[in-house]
Amino acid sequence: MSENGSTGKSTAAPMVKAEAVHKSFGPVQVLKGIDLEVAPREVFCIVGPSGSGKSTFLRCINHLEKINAGRLYVDGTLVGYREHGNKLYELRDREVAAQRRDIGMVFQRFNLFPHMTAVENVMEAPVLVKRESKAKAQERARALLARVGLSDKADSYPSQLSGGQQQRVAIARALAMEPKLMLFDEPTSALDPELVGEVLDVMRDLAEDGMTMIVVTHEMGFAREVGDSLVFMDDGVVVEYGNPRDVLTNPQHERTKSFLSKVL
Repeated sequence: MSENGSTGKSTAAPMVKAEAVHKSFGPVQVLKGIDLEVAPREVFCIVGPSGSGKSTFLRCINHLEKINAGRLYVDGTLVGYREHGNKLYELRDREVAAQRRDIGMVFQRFNLFPHMTAVENVMEAPVLVKRESKAKAQERARALLARVGLSDKADSYPSQLSGGQQQRVAIARALAMEPKLMLFDEPTSALDPELVGEVLDVMRDLAEDGMTMIVVTHEMGFAREVGDSLVFMDDGVVVEYGNPRDVLTNPQHERTKSFLSKVL
């Protein structure tokens, strides 16, 4: 959603483009025609109440959920489908997996392999998917763990790590595939309050390095300080969009005002 130039980060083609995206689970419409664009290097924050469709939209971007109508593009490529004669044909699993390599995702829950050390968790995908040598993958994994402040925990198992440390390992694991886009689905919501800051600090560093990020979050301070754009979603639609500082201090829609009055 950079067409109004509010981010000042890039005039290039959008990294993510959603056109009239709809998603239903049975009779329940969860996304009701989402249109938005995310520019390269942009930090795009999505806020809203539970059940508004935020996480579902995020999962549609890497085809963890299949959309029912509309189009989703990442870096100019249609996600999950090929188009032929104005019809969409779903890609094979192998082709979808290839698309996902470029999209890192960090979930609420850390989903680390419990039987692997931190460095082994980070090495796993480059070795299995990219066929990197174990030596090269381990060198990069240790460098990524250092980047997220966990050099001294590389040989620890998840059960030996705090929630915040586990989430930082999960971020390093996503970065190991050298993604062009990072998706964060409420990455701090499962953490004790005192551990939230260490994860947000890593995300700030990624933003400063120019990583394109879409962040579903309840952390309004992070959205205000780090975000380039902010969307408020409710009931499957985009209610309000703009500069995070503007939306959070001077919301234009009554529904946004009501939501922010409860969380700020």
